[in-house]
Amino acid sequence: MGGQKFQYDESGGTFFYFILSFLALILIPATFYFWPRKKKEDPVSKDENCNCEYCLKKRATMEHSDPYKGTKEFLVKLSIVAGWALLIFLTYKVSQFDYEMSNFDPYEILGVPLGSSQKDIKKAYRTLSVILHPDKETGDEKAFMKLTKAYQALTDDEARKNWEKYGNPDGPGATSFGIALPSWIVEKENSVWVLGLYALVFMVALPIVVGTWWYRSIRYSGDKVLLDTTNMYWYFFHKTPHMQVKRVIMILAASFEFEKRHNNQVIERQSDNEEVPSLIRQLPYLNEKCKELPFSRSYSLKARAILHAHLTRIPLKENTLEVDRQLIVRKCPYLIQEMVSCVSHLIMLAYARKIQRLPSIETIENCMKLSPMIMQGLWESKHPLLQLPHMTEELRTHLSRKHNVRNMQQLAQLTQDKRRSVMRHLTDEQYSNLVKVLGRMPLIDFNMKCEVVDDENSNVVTAGAIVTVTVELVRRSMSELFGDSTAKEKQGITESNDNGDGGEGDADGELEGTDDQKQDQKAKKQPSWQPKNAKGPHKAKSKAAQKNRRLVAAAQAANAAAAAAAAAAAAQAQGEKEKSVKSSGERKEHGDEEESDAESGAESDNDASEAAADDDDEWEKFQQKINKREKLEGRSKVSHPVHCPLFPEEKHEYWWTYICDRKSHTLLTVPYHVTNLIHREEVQLKFTAPKWAGMYVFTVCLRSDSYFGMDQQLDLKLDVKDPAAIPTEHPQWDISESESDHNEMQANDSEFTTDSSDGEDEETRKRTD
Repeated sequence: MGGQKFQYDESGGTFFYFILSFLALILIPATFYFWPRKKKEDPVSKDENCNCEYCLKKRATMEHSDPYKGTKEFLVKLSIVAGWALLIFLTYKVSQFDYEMSNFDPYEILGVPLGSSQKDIKKAYRTLSVILHPDKETGDEKAFMKLTKAYQALTDDEARKNWEKYGNPDGPGATSFGIALPSWIVEKENSVWVLGLYALVFMVALPIVVGTWWYRSIRYSGDKVLLDTTNMYWYFFHKTPHMQVKRVIMILAASFEFEKRHNNQVIERQSDNEEVPSLIRQLPYLNEKCKELPFSRSYSLKARAILHAHLTRIPLKENTLEVDRQLIVRKCPYLIQEMVSCVSHLIMLAYARKIQRLPSIETIENCMKLSPMIMQGLWESKHPLLQLPHMTEELRTHLSRKHNVRNMQQLAQLTQDKRRSVMRHLTDEQYSNLVKVLGRMPLIDFNMKCEVVDDENSNVVTAGAIVTVTVELVRRSMSELFGDSTAKEKQGITESNDNGDGGEGDADGELEGTDDQKQDQKAKKQPSWQPKNAKGPHKAKSKAAQKNRRLVAAAQAANAAAAAAAAAAAAQAQGEKEKSVKSSGERKEHGDEEESDAESGAESDNDASEAAADDDDEWEKFQQKINKREKLEGRSKVSHPVHCPLFPEEKHEYWWTYICDRKSHTLLTVPYHVTNLIHREEVQLKFTAPKWAGMYVFTVCLRSDSYFGMDQQLDLKLDVKDPAAIPTEHPQWDISESESDHNEMQANDSEFTTDSSDGEDEETRKRTD
C-alpha cells in the first residue's frame, strides 16, 4: 500500500465520470415517470359524444381545471431534453478522454514508421514543431505538447525502453487511485461554500422531503383514504348494524377529507355563512339539528347539504358552492369503496366471533346504492330512465303509461321510427344525444358455474366443503337491442327495475342432474336476443386446449399400444424357444394365452385413454387457475366510460359481485370489485358450505357502481350432502387375537419342535389314507 497514491482530479477529466453516472441515475427514471403522455383515447369518438347541456359544461370545466397544464408540460419536456443533451455531451467527452489516454503512440504522432533512426525522428519533429508551435498562427498547444512528449520518448533511450516494455515513457508507475472530484472543491478559499451546500442539501432539504412524504403517507391507506376516516367508518358501521341510505350519506359527509384541517384543497369562505343556511332551507330531511359528533360540525353539515343538493339536482352558485360540490363529489368513489370494504370486513369478523354485532346485508347494499346515486345525481327512488339526457319525469310517465316502456331495455327494443315518434317533442339534436347515450349503456350477460374444486367429485357438495362459484360477465352494448322487439326479457332484468332494484334471474345453480339436462335447461332459459351459438362458461374452451388434449391422449394411447406390442413379441419369442415336442393341446393353450394377453392389452389401452382424459382435464383446470391469477396480478382500472355529466371527472364502469343469503340477511363472500370488464371477465367467489345437510338457496348478486337499473341476481341452489364416513378400522390391518395366537404357535413349533411337526404330518397322512 506504500506505493499507492490518492489525489484529486487536477484537470477535471475524471470528474465527468461522476457527473455522467449521477445524471443517468436521475434522468432515466425521471423521463419514464414525468414525461407528459397523452391519455388513451376513449372508444367513444367526438361525433358520438353527448352534447347535452351538462356534458358540454363538464367538458369545459375539465379543460379549464388546470390552466397552467400546457406550461407545466412544456417546462418538464424542456428540462428532460436539456438533461439528455447534457448526458450526450458528457458521454462524448468521456469517450474522447478515454481515446486520448489509451492511444498514445509516439511513432504515429511524429508520423514516422516503427524502427526509424534518430535522424528521421529529429527531422520529423522539426517539421511538425514549426507547424504546431503555439507562437505560430497554425499552432496548437495541446498537439505540440503531445509532439514534444513523443519526441522525448523516442530520443531518450531509457524512455524508449520504458515505452516499448510498459507502454509508458515514464516506466512502471505506482498504482494511483483518483478521486473523481475537481481539486477546487477542497481548496481552502472554497471550503465555506462547499460545506454550506452540503449542509443545505443533506441536512435541510433531504430530511424535509423525506419527512413530508412520510407524514403524508402514514395518514392515508392504500385506497387514498385517510386512516381517521376509515376508523370513523368502522365505529359507526359497528354501532349501527342496520343502516339506511340517508344515514350512510351522513357518514359519507362526515369524512375528514372534507375538513380544512385534514385537506388543504378545502376552501372556507366568508360567504358560506349565508349560502349554506339558504341551501339548507331548500332541503327537507337533512337532519341538520343532529347533535352527534362529527355530524354536527360545520364542515360535515356543509358537505351533507351539498350532497343532498347534488342528488336533488339543485343548481349551486358558481365559483363558491359549485366548486365545493365538485371537490366533494370527486372524492366520493374512493370513500364509498372504503365503506363497502369496512362493512364486509366487519361481517367477516362477526363470523369469526371477533365482534358481537353482525352488520346486515342491507347495510352494505345501501352503501353500494350510494355510488350510482352520486354518479348520476339522482335519489334511489327516481326512475332509471332519468339517467338519459333530456329525459324528464313527464316524458318518463308518458313512455310508461302509453307505450309500456318501463326500463332501458324496452326503450332500446323499440324500432327507430316508433322511438322517434314517442319522443317527437324532442329536437333532432336532443333525440340524437339520447340515442347515443342509450346505445353505449352496458348490457351484461350474467352467468355462473358452481363446483367443489378440491374434491374428487366436483359436482357433489358436502357439508363444510369449500364451494367455488365462477361468475362469468360478458359486456355488450345496449345498441345491440335497437329494433329487437322480439326480446321481452333481458337476462334477469325485470320490470322491478322501475324502483332501481335488481331483478331476479332464473338461472339454477343446483348441482344435481346430468350435463345434458343442465344444457337443455340453460338452452330453454337463454334469452331470445342472445345468439343461439353462444357457448356457456363450461364450453368456452380454446382450440389450443382441445388440440393439446387430443395430442396428449393420442400419445399416451400410442405408448400403451407400443408396450402391449412389445409384450406380445417377447411372449412369441419365448414360445419359439420352447421344445418342438409339445403337444397340440399345449400349443392351443399357448394360443389362448396370447389371445388373453391381447385382450388385456386392449383393456389397458382403454384405461390409459381414460386416464389421459382425466389428467388433461385436471391440467386444463390448473392452467385456468394460473391464467386467472395472472389476470388478477395485472388487473387494470380501465373499462368503458360512463355517461355521468354531474360527476366532474371521467368515470369508468365498475361492478360488485358477491354471494349472500337473503333468508338470514347475511353476506357469504366479500364483494369483489370488477374494474376491468371490457368484453368478458371471470371471477371466482368461494365460501364454506353449510354444516348441515339439506337444500339451500343463496343469491349471487351483480351491482353497478355507475348506473341504476343494471343490477342482476341469480339463485344458487345447493343440495348439501352428508360427508362420507371415514373408516376408523382398516381391514387389511385387522388381525384377531385367535389368529395372532395361532400364528405365534406355528412360529414357535416351526422354530423349536421340527420333529414333532413331522410326526404330526405322518399321522395326518395315515388318517387321510
